[in-house]
Amino acid sequence: MRNVSIAKTVLGAALILVAGMVPATAAEGAEANTYSAEDVAQEASEFFAVGAGAMAMAVERAFADHGRPNGYIVGEEGSGAIGVGLRYGSGTLNRKGVAPLSVFWQGPSIGFDFGGNASKVFTLVYNLPNDQAMFQRFPGVGGSAYLVAGVGVNYQQSGNIVLAPMRSGVGLRLGANIGYLSYTRERRLLPF
Repeated sequence: MRNVSIAKTVLGAALILVAGMVPATAAEGAEANTYSAEDVAQEASEFFAVGAGAMAMAVERAFADHGRPNGYIVGEEGSGAIGVGLRYGSGTLNRKGVAPLSVFWQGPSIGFDFGGNASKVFTLVYNLPNDQAMFQRFPGVGGSAYLVAGVGVNYQQSGNIVLAPMRSGVGLRLGANIGYLSYTRERRLLPF
């Protein structure tokens, strides 16, 4: 009888130990395919050639809103507007365990938006199930104040996929707009 009691105690302790490990293993598996705030701040600061502290505030906001991204795009773009605007860009989609992929984007906008700018873009990508899901339209609302240089963040969403472009550029642009960006495998001249 005593042996049965000891066996039950050992079995119970083993089940508690295993139960405590399962959530950690699941969380570790999810984290293995995502990027930490420190990794993103480091990558973005190197890409923009600014201090990690300067990028940490923009990265911190995106992480507070959406958590850990499972990809990011580094690239460049140009845009201009006089009420109606156009934006064109190109870059590389990076995801853990997947080969980098060339991505192009273009799109129209409308709003109280005037001027032009050229920017480096570091886009955090959330909930991307596969590379093919990247190639679609992402609506968004943008507000920009590019005077000489600065970093701005806005969000674009299609279904569960969220993009958080961080832009640092030069030019003279002031305003707010609504529009979309269409992400494609090849460069397109027409932004629609």
